Amino acid sequence: MDMLNQYGSGVSDDDGDASDGGLAQTFAKPVVRQYNINTAPDISGHAPSIHELTAYVGPGQREIRYNVPYEVLAQPLAGPTDSEGDFASHTRGPRGSGQAEAHVVDETSFRQQERMFRQHGTANDPSSASGVSRMVVGSNSSKPGTSNNRGLRRKAKGQSSIVDGDGAYQGPWAGYEGDTKGVAAGPSAEQLAEYEQRMAQHKDTAVETDADSAKAAKSKRGNAAGYVESQAERTTFHGQSERDYQGRTYMHIPTELRQAEVPSCFAPKRMVKEWRNAHAGGVSAIRFIPDSGHLLLSSGMDGQVKIFDTHSSLALLRTYTGHSKAVRDINFSPDGTSFLSSSYDTYTKLWDVETGQCRQQFSAKGRVPNVAKFYPEDPNIFLVGQGDKKIVQWDIRANEIVQEYDQHLGAINSLTFFDSNRRFISTSDDKSMRVWEFGIPVVIKIIADPSMHSVPAVALHPSQKWFVGQSMDNRIVVYSAGERIKPHKRKEFSGHLTAGFACQPSFSPDGKFLTSGDSEGQVWCWDWQTTRVMTKWKAHEKVTIATAWHPRESSRVATCSWDGTIKYWD
Repeated sequence: MDMLNQYGSGVSDDDGDASDGGLAQTFAKPVVRQYNINTAPDISGHAPSIHELTAYVGPGQREIRYNVPYEVLAQPLAGPTDSEGDFASHTRGPRGSGQAEAHVVDETSFRQQERMFRQHGTANDPSSASGVSRMVVGSNSSKPGTSNNRGLRRKAKGQSSIVDGDGAYQGPWAGYEGDTKGVAAGPSAEQLAEYEQRMAQHKDTAVETDADSAKAAKSKRGNAAGYVESQAERTTFHGQSERDYQGRTYMHIPTELRQAEVPSCFAPKRMVKEWRNAHAGGVSAIRFIPDSGHLLLSSGMDGQVKIFDTHSSLALLRTYTGHSKAVRDINFSPDGTSFLSSSYDTYTKLWDVETGQCRQQFSAKGRVPNVAKFYPEDPNIFLVGQGDKKIVQWDIRANEIVQEYDQHLGAINSLTFFDSNRRFISTSDDKSMRVWEFGIPVVIKIIADPSMHSVPAVALHPSQKWFVGQSMDNRIVVYSAGERIKPHKRKEFSGHLTAGFACQPSFSPDGKFLTSGDSEGQVWCWDWQTTRVMTKWKAHEKVTIATAWHPRESSRVATCSWDGTIKYWD
């Protein structure tokens, strides 16, 4: 109490003079100070201003106690929504435990703040009121900003006389030292190999454990349960970088290949490029990408599909691996972004050309698909000619068979659309050719004769008026492709030996020349009007199984053989 009295006592000039000698003390009443205590937590972080309070009008608010401008009243609804897509769900009471409300941010604002955070280390607070910008996120970051690449040293522009390799000319597109733009990022080759090995071990364990349940769950189409019999899909990129300095991949069409006119063609005279050991065991088919032709797709007996650059670098770009047996046929989609691969492992797989991803796989009760062909009018529909005498029509969206054509008596060899894609013709081992209306499983015409041989390969003339077939009696026969389909008996191409081999013929883009390989490794070139042999040359050591004309170049032809090589001629 004495301490309290001493604390509360005081002597001032207003109270009068002190007593003589200081013997007497004047005591005052104790003073108790008042303190305001607020136990509510501070959750805002800053005091709201008048602008913040008046900038928001709730969607369910019916009374406004202050004057607001017209712009505030007319502004669209914005703010966080609940799981049902409604605004201001917090006004209807608290939510149950475990449910989070979504905060809506438009794409443009999000990307702008993302770039600001990467460059300067700061970004605006997304929870601040409209019109108020507060640097909260990353405000303490000391990340230095680089304005206009200051402080970075440019690389040398190179020499204009060097095209590729060290010292190649870069010009104004030369980057900066230490810049990682355009450099492939991701796991290293060792990490990918370790991951694939770990996944393979996990898959083998799962197959051994669930073998009985997989057989019991086998679907009618054989897609899901039979997947363990097929090889796991993977892809390998062989180039230096998947994108160039403008961010374009190899799918970009070169400017010089975009012309609409068809060039005047002539027979090739020399070999431009040879891809040795393209496929182990032999090459089965080659296809140019539609319209531009700057990419060449090939399939082989090793179960792989590869794509090559045929315009600039002439190099192998990507390998698609996903079949456990030889690939029988390949076919590009009409837009060239995807392709189908048919294999003897009973699977037809849909691949993405750019990324190498296997989008879907199809298998019809374990039947071997001999040929697969996209419907040119709809990229979601394709036909598969099978070894069980049937042609099945698949719908990619539903992943099921929607139609069957089953009038043949032997395995299907080829499918060709004609007559503005309203009809298609199929050839089979039963030595007959049958014409179908697309979508109607009824034969409208049968081409069969006791003197006919099997026709395993067919090519359509660029004028859409004729098509030719590689007959097994060492001839190429010609048929009209109009309303009346009949053989052209006075026009045939002969001289080569193809008995027993399904050598794929090919027309030049202007339709003046027809080429085909033979069993002796030669390439034959005929004149379409006169059927005379224009030229022939030795191309491969074994049978030349396919030839393909470039759709935009005047004299470039690709050939492939069972010796495993692919050659490019000009």
